[in-house]
Amino acid sequence: MTTRDTAARWVLIGSILGGVSYIAAWRMGLPAPLELAWKGSGVGLLAVHAALKARNRDGWLLTAVMTLGVLGDVLLGVQFIVGAVAFLIGHAVAIGLYLTNRRPALGRSQLALALLLVPATVFIAFMLPADRAAAPGVAFYTLGLSLMAATAWTSRFPRFTVGIGALMFLVSDLVIFAKMGPLPDTFLTGLAVWVPYYLGQLLICVGVVGAARGHVPAQPVRVSDKC
Repeated sequence: MTTRDTAARWVLIGSILGGVSYIAAWRMGLPAPLELAWKGSGVGLLAVHAALKARNRDGWLLTAVMTLGVLGDVLLGVQFIVGAVAFLIGHAVAIGLYLTNRRPALGRSQLALALLLVPATVFIAFMLPADRAAAPGVAFYTLGLSLMAATAWTSRFPRFTVGIGALMFLVSDLVIFAKMGPLPDTFLTGLAVWVPYYLGQLLICVGVVGAARGHVPAQPVRVSDKC
């Protein structure tokens, strides 16, 4: 194991500690900058982990996705719309990553899930906000979010990490939109937002990193090899 790999492992451990312990910050009454820094530590260190593990375009795209994720985490606490835009750009980068790593063949049930996920999620998100003026913006954001989850599910990356992680991210954001309508803003709903969000990002990160490490790009066939 190289020094870089050792550093990446410790950074990943630090991310898990930061992401899990952030829940404790909710009851501490910390100054806003300190709480936002704590909030950003989980995914921020995932971005560092991805950068330390990056060896090719996929690795750097993952680093960009995680970096935009931590920007979204922090900016949501400053200006909600700006944070949502950061996340939306991250979803667009993730879609590019997943589309360039499409799974060669899909089962019917897998394809059906991917096709139904987008319209169903957008419709649910549109119906959730009590302020109907916010519904179109929520639906537009959810379009990008659900496309990210659908393309993650149909990518070559492992479904038990990247696919499920993307779906957990989607569920987390749906809970946020539900808090704009029927769900109360309580400790439990806060957990329902943060836990699937951070675990989803963690699964996406380790899943893409692991797949990139084990992926051997196809070599071009030369004429001499066929003779």
